[in-house]
Amino acid sequence: MLFYHVISDKPKALGECFRVDEEHPNGVYERVQAQMENVRDIYANPEKYKDTELTHSVDVALRELALEKVRKERYPQYPSRMAALYVSGTCKEAEQWAEYFAGLGRPTYAVAKIEVDGKVFCGDAYKCFDGGVSEEENLRQAEIYWQNNENEDGSPPIVEILVDGNIRIVEIMKEINANI
Repeated sequence: MLFYHVISDKPKALGECFRVDEEHPNGVYERVQAQMENVRDIYANPEKYKDTELTHSVDVALRELALEKVRKERYPQYPSRMAALYVSGTCKEAEQWAEYFAGLGRPTYAVAKIEVDGKVFCGDAYKCFDGGVSEEENLRQAEIYWQNNENEDGSPPIVEILVDGNIRIVEIMKEINANI
């Protein structure tokens, strides 16, 4: 399968092959692991946090852990968000993501066409949520994400495609080289 990917954070070269899976996780996994002590404390002592604004990195960890729990239990056919590459179906979409990443100050190297041999999930980033103190609510929202139905408010989806498995860079479509 062919997709387009924004090469960010770590440079990659034409022809390079790599693997992304649960034994070769992505940066989301690393960022979640860095927050595990906070997550355990929040779930063990929710009353301590009920009037506290959580940091973005803690929100993300709570969300991603709920998403992973629901995926493992109910949707194991999909790649893990913490062990997947985020890709686009068109070069134009990938270029838009590249502009967004560069605007955030993230190291953004290029847009590449990639060949993927693995699992695929076409989801909706609109259904991503800020994790909160309630594990039950986080799990409820995670279920909505993986069900991937139409948005209740009629909003169009923000397409995000997750892939895992063996990946090969087949063409560099556009050099970006921002924030490196």
